[in-house]
Amino acid sequence: MIKQINAQVSTLLETQQEVLRLARDVEVSQEIYVQLLNRMQELNVLKAGTVGNVRILDEAVTNPIPVAPKKALIVVLATMLGGMASVGYVFVMAAFNRGVEPAEQIEELGINVYASVPESPLQQSMNEKSTKSLLRMARNPNIEVKLPFLAIEDPADLAIEALRGLRTSLHFAMLEAQNKTIMVSGPAPAVGKSFVTANFAAVLAQAGQKVVVVDGDIRRGYMHIQLGGNNKYGLSDFLADKNAENNEDGVNKLIQQTKVTNLDFIPRGTAAPNPSELLMQSKMSALLDELNKHYDYVLIDTPPILAVTDAAIVGRYAGTSLLVARFGQTPAKEVEATVKCFAQNGVDVRGVILNGVQRRASGYYGYGYGYHYGYSYKSEQ
Repeated sequence: MIKQINAQVSTLLETQQEVLRLARDVEVSQEIYVQLLNRMQELNVLKAGTVGNVRILDEAVTNPIPVAPKKALIVVLATMLGGMASVGYVFVMAAFNRGVEPAEQIEELGINVYASVPESPLQQSMNEKSTKSLLRMARNPNIEVKLPFLAIEDPADLAIEALRGLRTSLHFAMLEAQNKTIMVSGPAPAVGKSFVTANFAAVLAQAGQKVVVVDGDIRRGYMHIQLGGNNKYGLSDFLADKNAENNEDGVNKLIQQTKVTNLDFIPRGTAAPNPSELLMQSKMSALLDELNKHYDYVLIDTPPILAVTDAAIVGRYAGTSLLVARFGQTPAKEVEATVKCFAQNGVDVRGVILNGVQRRASGYYGYGYGYHYGYSYKSEQ
């Protein structure tokens, strides 16, 4: 018992020492914490009291006039550039479009212009509706298609009035002609030959003249569609048939009546592989002589002379030969070349019909319609 008490007493001093040491450590830690807390407070006070080094020297002054954009300069530059672009566009279009515009360009070549046919908005509208029908016919030849006839749809149209003027001019020009046959041709396809031929024939018929239209384009003629006829038996079939009699009875088999009083029609017939040879036969001349006996006017629509020679052959049978030029498309040199080509074949061209014309600022007219059926001079097989 005494030993235990002695042992506890001996250890009591070490315990006190440990307590004192730990108490000292706690006091030191508290002092360090208080110092750090004071330092943090000092830093916060310094941060809150920091003053910037930026100073406002002068207040900003605004300009009541905007610096940009400069509207006056922009308007002037835009006007100048727009004018230059417009002039350039006109010159470029003039360079690419060398077609005749005023009739004076043709007359300067020494060629008479018998008529200028104005543009017909009604014809343009009807052509747009007919395009789909013509495309269907191209895919299926058995489909019956009827093209609009301006002379019937609107007899008071300006284009028809111009053709009435042509009727008067041509009456005096034909006084010295060898016969009453009128050939209508042109330099190239799509100039409106068929349009002029059909409607001019209708104008003549409406004046009480007895007229027959012959589709002399036995390659790709389509006048039977416009005149409301059929193409089962036509000019090419008659010329190729050795048994066909070239008298009144034989000719009557060719002739078809149209929806216009006093206007008859002879279709082209079956497309032939040798159209030039057929037209050169004496039977063609005899056929025209027979028609001249019974009609006041015989109009023949022919293919373009610069494409094939058929028109030059037919021109020798005709007492009067006319050309159709399309405004803005047919160059003046092409018209001159066409006249020379006919002259080399002994055909005298009386004059030119400037097909349709649009009103322009300069006071003349220009044009833009025609049947869009894909004209091509390849023999049908």
